[in-house]
Amino acid sequence: MVDLGMKSMSRTHRIVLRVSGGRVLGTAFGMPAVELHTVGRRSGLARSTMLTAPVVEDGRVVLVASKGGDDRHPDWYRNLVARPEVELTLEGVRRPYSARPATAEEKAGLWPRVVAAYPGYGGYQGKTGRDIPLVICSPR
Repeated sequence: MVDLGMKSMSRTHRIVLRVSGGRVLGTAFGMPAVELHTVGRRSGLARSTMLTAPVVEDGRVVLVASKGGDDRHPDWYRNLVARPEVELTLEGVRRPYSARPATAEEKAGLWPRVVAAYPGYGGYQGKTGRDIPLVICSPR
């Protein structure tokens, strides 16, 4: 049920962004809204989901694979681990990126900034037994 709710929310957010030309819901909780485009690891089909980017700098975009503190990784995360060539739509522009999980050292440096951008991420980490991955997306 949680997965269905998250997919419905993502779909609605994407539609509102497209219809408004990015003027409505371009940010969420003070962070830029990002549409992540992946290829399904098993199906091979194009997939997309709406996320927030707590850190955007020097062309890099950092994503958080929190799934609201669920004990499972989000599907989009498993897709990009299998196929790291992704695309991001940010501020209405779709561009190619290479995505990879942050190393433990990178995460240690980024995590305080992620939680400062949205304290809910800290709550999600406290809710789950898994280590919530950060994903670093770099332009291709």
